[in-house]
Amino acid sequence: MAGHSKWSQIKRAKGKTDAQRAKIFTKLGREIAVAVKLGGSDSNANARLRDCIAKARSSNMPMENITRSIKKASGELGSINYETIVYEGYGVDGVAVIVETLTDNKNRTASDVRHIFDKYGAGLGVSGCVGFLFETKGILRLEADSKRDEDTVMMDALEAGADDVIRTEDFFEISCNTEKFSSVRETLESKGYQFFSSAIEKVPVTTIEVKDTDKFTKMLDFFEDNDDVQNVYHNGK
Repeated sequence: MAGHSKWSQIKRAKGKTDAQRAKIFTKLGREIAVAVKLGGSDSNANARLRDCIAKARSSNMPMENITRSIKKASGELGSINYETIVYEGYGVDGVAVIVETLTDNKNRTASDVRHIFDKYGAGLGVSGCVGFLFETKGILRLEADSKRDEDTVMMDALEAGADDVIRTEDFFEISCNTEKFSSVRETLESKGYQFFSSAIEKVPVTTIEVKDTDKFTKMLDFFEDNDDVQNVYHNGK
């Protein structure tokens, strides 16, 4: 699984520069805006918005930024409409790549994404060309420390409705059905769990070894630096 490899693109605002944090907050603000557009500004009635707020808070996004994003999306502070566009293609060494974007200018975004694929990979493909190689799951991650042992985390997660828990050197990764994502997160948070990452993600079914590591790293970095790109998923290991 890509989430367990050295190529994992887990985004954390803690410890990043101001410019990097600003980029992360911009991306999170767009996710919040889309959630408001789809389900309203009341987080009590909008599960997707609750999930976005939880994700933003885990990345240390200030509450004033979150509130401003909600007000902007609801029209109180002007409005920008973002369109969701997903691109699929192949990176170096035949690695499957999915790029999720939120954009207010699809021509600009398409040009940028195509350029990165062409320069650092094998090129942009047609819709569906690699999507079948991934599963969509709810993924929650928390720091691995001495406060909770693996058995306790496993038991609490399964009781909350999760499917599996995997322990890595640095963190626990809890996976669940997307329909149960909100309830699993909220149940575990009520028990005191604090997640540094919680989102619906594309998880690869199979993986491919990356040989040209420098080129692959550059591709991921360029995608992450693009403001329109929300998430990048791949099956490289």
